[in-house]
Amino acid sequence: MMTVSPAARRKARHYAMQAIYQWQMSQAAIHIIEAEFHSDNDMTKVDVDYFHELLHGIVQHLGDLDAAYTPFLQQRELGELDPITRALLRLATYELQRRIDVPYKVVINEAVSLAKKFGATDSHKFINGVLDKTAGAVRRVEVQAEKSS
Repeated sequence: MMTVSPAARRKARHYAMQAIYQWQMSQAAIHIIEAEFHSDNDMTKVDVDYFHELLHGIVQHLGDLDAAYTPFLQQRELGELDPITRALLRLATYELQRRIDVPYKVVINEAVSLAKKFGATDSHKFINGVLDKTAGAVRRVEVQAEKSS
């Protein structure tokens, strides 16, 4: 099995967050958005398989993803979240639920990093808090092992 560089994964998340944002705003078919990203961006240094999995997985499991992090929104409603925050929470929650090969701390750090780059001022703090609680629920064993070591 070919190893994928962390940088290629980071770029896949970066583009996936933008594509999910675009999907949320336009409601265009995800395969059309994916094709646009392939034609509009240099994808040579991107883990394109991961990009594909994230896009299609997030759309396919949207209800489960939203249900997993919604209890931790600190008195906010899902509809009140700005589209960038919503896209990042969906992306990270997908990874927490479905990609247990990626350590939860990496998932959270990547989402926080993208929030600092694209999100509203201090949205990274909110995202960090929500994802920390989501990870505690979704990856209880991993989080407890980490905290007790």
